[in-house]
Amino acid sequence: MQRIVRKVLHKPKLEQHKKVAAYARVSSGKDAMLHSLSAQVSYYSNLIQNHKGWEFVGVYADEAKTGTKNERPEFQRMLSDCRSGEIDIVITKSIHR
Repeated sequence: MQRIVRKVLHKPKLEQHKKVAAYARVSSGKDAMLHSLSAQVSYYSNLIQNHKGWEFVGVYADEAKTGTKNERPEFQRMLSDCRSGEIDIVITKSIHR
């Protein structure tokens, strides 16, 4: 039997894994809000880790006083990680905050 060898001129496109993180934030230090933050962190961790093609980078979480836009160290760290290419996708509950 004759063996046929064909040269492939293009590389097949492989599925790229996306590096995914989440951002969670609550507005005050009350126990109910801290429980909400914990629930968000747990939800996003499970969502990302169980999604095919996603690599879990982490959950960035801040606790802030209502009405403040400064003092969000985890948000700033997440932005820095995005800029350095460590994160491809960020998932969050709401972007209006």
